[in-house]
Amino acid sequence: MTDSLRNSRGEHRVVITGAGVVTPVGNDVAATWSALLAGTSGGGPITHFEATEDFPTRIAAEVKGFDSSHVLDRKEARRYDRFTQFGIVASAEAMRSAGFAALPANVPDPERFGVVFGSGIGGISTFEEQHRILLERGPGRVSPFFVPMFIPDIAAGLISIHFGLKGPNYATVSACASSAHAIGDALRTIQRGNADLMLAGGTEATITPMTIAGFAAMKAMTTRNDDPASASRPFDAGRDGFLIGEGAGAVVLESLEHAQARGANILAELVGYGATGDAYHITSPPPDHLGAQEAMRLALEDAEADPSHVDYVNAHGTSTSVNDEHETTAIKAVLGERAREIVVGSTKSMTGHLLGAAGAVESVICTQVLREGKIPPTINFSEPDPACDLDYAHNEGVEREVKLALSNSFGFGGHNVCLALRRWDGT
Repeated sequence: MTDSLRNSRGEHRVVITGAGVVTPVGNDVAATWSALLAGTSGGGPITHFEATEDFPTRIAAEVKGFDSSHVLDRKEARRYDRFTQFGIVASAEAMRSAGFAALPANVPDPERFGVVFGSGIGGISTFEEQHRILLERGPGRVSPFFVPMFIPDIAAGLISIHFGLKGPNYATVSACASSAHAIGDALRTIQRGNADLMLAGGTEATITPMTIAGFAAMKAMTTRNDDPASASRPFDAGRDGFLIGEGAGAVVLESLEHAQARGANILAELVGYGATGDAYHITSPPPDHLGAQEAMRLALEDAEADPSHVDYVNAHGTSTSVNDEHETTAIKAVLGERAREIVVGSTKSMTGHLLGAAGAVESVICTQVLREGKIPPTINFSEPDPACDLDYAHNEGVEREVKLALSNSFGFGGHNVCLALRRWDGT
């Protein structure tokens, strides 16, 4: 079956009708988008804890001025880890923009509205705090809310509860690919007719002593402590590791038929999802780059598109030596000459790396690029790297019509995800 509401495979077409974010450069979509276009860095000294000289990395991209009281009452918020609060606030913005402002959501059929929300680590700050209490004060003083505060799936569960959404509900945990997997799985759920709407995304709040110490021990993070604003420098020869960030991103996905029937404002169409595994190493990509390549090829095949249709790639672009070179090679292998005609940008140069939330935030950014024809810069470029030889919109944004965008997310464990988004033109 093929008609305007279905693709050539007879699957429901899926559109984005709502979007929300909490990021280190803005606590909603409008503020974040404005900051990105201006090339604003979210980097700064760590304030969440005392990062002493013992920590090789003492900088991060923290969310600033966050207040969940417009969505959660204070008593409720105290029972939620920071990562869950981020997820609920981003989801509330996405729901409002999709036209579901009431609580519980004014959805005619909540059993057909599900939630898939990812997190790479979950409530690590709660875990660290309660472990300290266990050691110092004994097991009887551990909070009864400890387990439901730190488990990674609790954001998905509480988002479902908060908005009264009774459709498919679960979490994806695949490191830095977590929220991209969530959005892709939600796409499949609607395509196959198992739901009409899905709230999908991811959230992370991992700027804690244990997390910083762990990533520092791996030598994965930047140590530019004297200049945090320029520490995240994807594709630059002087890059020395990622700048850890925090925040959340959420989108409301909806079948085109359902969206049009209720007169929804369509932001973009989600047309492709590719997911692969490297089967190679716990942290490093394989030398042949085949996993990342295949994820992009699968997303294009799913979108019924070819490389000539791609206008923009929001790269994983973490500012680590291996990842940036690996991704550049993979993009060239998949897109061929088209890779040199488009912008391959990394908004992580400004937001830092939001780990499990990165894919969702960057999907929202792609939606904005498609809508406005403006591509944010990749900031902090100063020295070319011969291995990274594409157009990354270094230090200056680009105004250009974008009809098809790809968003890449790669995670420890060899997880590769590519999402393809198309500009909505009403057809």
